[in-house]
Amino acid sequence: MNNYSSIINSTVNDMREEIILFIQNLVQSPSLANDENDVQEIILNKLDSLQLKAEIIPVNFDSIKDHPAFSDDGFSPDSRINVIGNWNKNIKGRSLILNGHVDVVPTGSKTLWEDSPWSGKIKDDRIYGRGSCDMKAGLASGILAVQVLKTIGFEPNGNVMIQSVVGEESGGCGTLTNIVKGYKGDAAVILEPTSLKLCPIQSGALTFRLTIPGQATHAAMRWDGISAIEKFNIINQSIIELEKERHSLFSVEYYESPERVAPINIGTIKGGEWHSTVPDSVIVEGRLGVFPGEPVSDARTAFSNHIIKVSNSDPWLKNNPPIIEWFEGQFESGQTDINHPIINHLKEAYNNVNNSNPIIEGVTYGSDLRLFTNHADIPALLFGPGDVRLAHSANEYVEIEEVLTCIKIISNLIINWCGE
Repeated sequence: MNNYSSIINSTVNDMREEIILFIQNLVQSPSLANDENDVQEIILNKLDSLQLKAEIIPVNFDSIKDHPAFSDDGFSPDSRINVIGNWNKNIKGRSLILNGHVDVVPTGSKTLWEDSPWSGKIKDDRIYGRGSCDMKAGLASGILAVQVLKTIGFEPNGNVMIQSVVGEESGGCGTLTNIVKGYKGDAAVILEPTSLKLCPIQSGALTFRLTIPGQATHAAMRWDGISAIEKFNIINQSIIELEKERHSLFSVEYYESPERVAPINIGTIKGGEWHSTVPDSVIVEGRLGVFPGEPVSDARTAFSNHIIKVSNSDPWLKNNPPIIEWFEGQFESGQTDINHPIINHLKEAYNNVNNSNPIIEGVTYGSDLRLFTNHADIPALLFGPGDVRLAHSANEYVEIEEVLTCIKIISNLIINWCGE
């Protein structure tokens, strides 16, 4: 245990109300994709108040579109910004990146929410609202850890870089921009909601679109047509079996369930134009899970070959095969060696606060981790407050006590990693 642990604990506890208010302020600033600038201004002002030499980094697709990890998310190619703050930028000791995204997914039907999705309401020691869990509380934890250390007079020997980025939910254009522009660190912690588990392994996720053709006719004569919906049902059932088959081919450590490493999901279905017409087209969009260590090209090929195989078993689809498109988020898998020093230092920081060892676990979702590990040669892991099962859901929330614990752990990590 370092000499600062007890004073960190008391300082965080004293700052409780300030911490809550800051996170509420972030949640109450809606930041859907392409509309993140207002919340980034809040972050910018906070970093300025901490004298972290804040910078605005324009996210311009022209500067990243030729990068192999680029995903065109369909939003503005030049009007979004990242915000970066540096603590001791010119000091040459071991450096640390604390990364988090401010973009959030749509709220869904507001009737499913007990209060406004942007309320930031406090109830049962939880902060509610879209982005509270995924991942404004996590990003705030990194910023506030720096504030805690400044308050107690700690001075690191290496730079601590706060990265508040956009575009994570739809492909990672924000973090990729920082990488292309040369922002580096000796390690990175991405403050995603992991329930304070250490997560150095992520599966990948590839967004796909399937267009299934049919043949329209009057519903009263449906036998003379071909229902694209019925043909999609054949494909959908086969995709469920494909998911099981793919899991039988891979053996991956550090996952809670070996059958839930790289799920395949159909997220949207659009088919037909009229209730009394046999539908001549169905368009579905979904995500294909990529196993840790599996090349993206292999995953795409496996999926495409499966669709071809299923189509060849059906007389109509054999001659009228579905069209496959890959678009938007194309998340590779990513991994940091379990024995890397950053993991050991975070384990130590966790133990300093909780007097117990953390759980190390892989995650089934795509994240910006793979950009650091695969394209910047920066060891990275996910670690933050919040249950990922609440992300993207109605009545999303984060536990306040978990946020406070995270701030204490990150504060200890900075001391352990960046030194005095």
